[in-house]
Amino acid sequence: MANSVFVPGHITGFFTIENHEITLKNGSCGAGFLLSQGVKTTVSKADELTVNVNQGDETVIREVLSILEIETDFKITQDIQLPIGAGFGTSAASALSLTLAINEYLNLGYSLELCGQIAHMAEVNLGAGLGDVIAQTGKGIVLRTKPGAPGIGEIKSFTEDVYIGWKTFGAIQTADIIRDPHHKDVISSSGLKYLELFESEPTLENFLSFSNKFSHDTKLMSDEVKELIDYFNSSSDILGSSMAMLGNTVFAFAYDEDALKSLNIEDLHIDKVNNIGIVYD
Repeated sequence: MANSVFVPGHITGFFTIENHEITLKNGSCGAGFLLSQGVKTTVSKADELTVNVNQGDETVIREVLSILEIETDFKITQDIQLPIGAGFGTSAASALSLTLAINEYLNLGYSLELCGQIAHMAEVNLGAGLGDVIAQTGKGIVLRTKPGAPGIGEIKSFTEDVYIGWKTFGAIQTADIIRDPHHKDVISSSGLKYLELFESEPTLENFLSFSNKFSHDTKLMSDEVKELIDYFNSSSDILGSSMAMLGNTVFAFAYDEDALKSLNIEDLHIDKVNNIGIVYD
């Protein structure tokens, strides 16, 4: 007997930091999109608790198990399909897929919202992120209109049939940025401006434009990220390009997959916006 749950990766284009003393209300508003790759967690029968993760460590898993207060013996296998710490929401996908898989395996009867709240608590407790969990319960392009965990925060989803090209240059320590007073002020001020503009006209063109402007406003781009964004945006076949928040990663959108391939960028990964969302096996 085994239960598997896949949760898509999520890239944020722009956001605000919305701190609250209550963990479930702590979060962010903003806009991002889901990827076809993410994290798949499988829970299966075992004589003792066993954890097998293909990259990274067990920190997120241990935090979720601590919140759930579960001592049952089983095997946890995680396939993390995207780089860790590079702006893909892998810690949130890890926490959410694990909570959902345990819920299915043990027949706990928890709702998606409650599982999402547990995953959100793990994410906030570790300082790994603020809004990916609730976004990962959506589909396609996801607008976070109210901060907090699923059931408390609010999102709107928009499906888009579009290709994504992405390349990462490494990780950014998310906790160092979202807890730094200066970064928080700059991010929230710029993010609020673009959030209000996007809410009034939520188009793909505006998402890409506002994401790019936000990345410049916040001055979080490395030189190599800025150079690649400029290269993407120099092509008339590319709809727009920006930086993944928060990661040393560049993404670009195109309606035609060949438009991305023809740029001949080394280590460029090509994906599609995920309009399906969470998948249970």
